[in-house]
Amino acid sequence: MNVKILKLMERCARISDEDIATALGMDIHEVKSQIAEMERDGIIRAYKCIVDRERAEDMAVNAIIELKVVPKAGLGFEEVAERISKYPNVESVSLISGACDLMVTVRCKSLQEVSSFVAKEIATIDGVSSTSTQFIMRKYKELGVELFGNEDDGRSKISL
Repeated sequence: MNVKILKLMERCARISDEDIATALGMDIHEVKSQIAEMERDGIIRAYKCIVDRERAEDMAVNAIIELKVVPKAGLGFEEVAERISKYPNVESVSLISGACDLMVTVRCKSLQEVSSFVAKEIATIDGVSSTSTQFIMRKYKELGVELFGNEDDGRSKISL
């Protein structure tokens, strides 16, 4: 596994094999071989595009759902996490430390759809003892990419 290749690809998944080879002083065939190996081994899981939803005028609702879970013997939190991961509107599921056990991020069409999803799907799963939902109002940075716009919002600039 070549961590330097991974770091370059994390910054820009569209970077060409040629550019990686040049940046790292490697042979292009070695770069291609190492990337193929990391894909086979499951180290590279997917290539994603980060979309600024506000600029794309996508009015979907993002929410974070924190869950308290009673873990099952021998399975821990895995069974609940795996079940929740199967829903198409679930973007991520993470085991976390602190007051809750699992953090789930979802993308739905409306506040009502999030509410219904939590009440009918998540809260009814065996082992889920409580939920707490927060709605994401705006994203400023996602997966290392800043989403700040350069557009003028009409307010005066103040210099200090």
